[in-house]
Amino acid sequence: MSKKQILLINDIAGYGKVATAAMLPILSYFGHPTYNLPTALVSNTLDYGKFNIMDTTSYIRGVFPVWKELGFTFDAIATGFIVSEEQAAIVSRYCLEQAATGTTIFVDPIMGDEGKLYNGVTPAAIKSMREMLSVAHLCYPNYTEACYLTDSTYNQQGVSREEAYHLLDLLRQIGAKSVLITSIPVDGKPSVVGYNHITNEYFQRCYEEIPVHFPGTGDIFSAILIGHLLNEESLIDATQKAMDGVYELIFRNKDNEDKNRGIPLEQYLSIL
Repeated sequence: MSKKQILLINDIAGYGKVATAAMLPILSYFGHPTYNLPTALVSNTLDYGKFNIMDTTSYIRGVFPVWKELGFTFDAIATGFIVSEEQAAIVSRYCLEQAATGTTIFVDPIMGDEGKLYNGVTPAAIKSMREMLSVAHLCYPNYTEACYLTDSTYNQQGVSREEAYHLLDLLRQIGAKSVLITSIPVDGKPSVVGYNHITNEYFQRCYEEIPVHFPGTGDIFSAILIGHLLNEESLIDATQKAMDGVYELIFRNKDNEDKNRGIPLEQYLSIL
């Protein structure tokens, strides 16, 4: 099976296994040539409460013309944290151009969790992420992000299966073809729900929750998911393997003293 070239468009944290620092080792381990374009340089994971961020929009603006001149192409692009509406416009335009040549676009609309936006993420990010969703072959917000993107009410107790599937449809209306919603309580069970536009199929996968928090688990889920999809596995199977991988990594690291730095995943790559 030929390996696929993938471009990660996400932030880079100097201290912590999140975003590009979490995704690149996993996708490389899968054997896919993996490249990166930082949307921001971040001093450390936001969970520490204090951080410094440098917006790289002007750098990105200069990169795409160079890559175009050099003839660089990618089989897939995965986007994550987007700093501003201006950056979203530049990146989404590039993704749209690449999609027209056959590139698959994966979008993780990173904005918040547990009913609120992350530290440093402004309401303007919602509009930016909607723009990114409009060019996505597959997007996978968590429940909080799905609610922000669709102007839906966040319910800490969760939703019914019918309500979850309706939320998938609202995300599809923004433009994404296939959709997952992660970390969503459905009928009292922690779940991932999805819609596969190729098979016109809705699905739900439940999981056991481990009551600890690590930053970067969404990025790990994304990388494992994409790795299996690029190996031409089905969306349902890739989703389940991503869920299993994240669970195993959290379980093995649940007693780590400093969880804010994320999961030291390199030593566990073989279990993925």
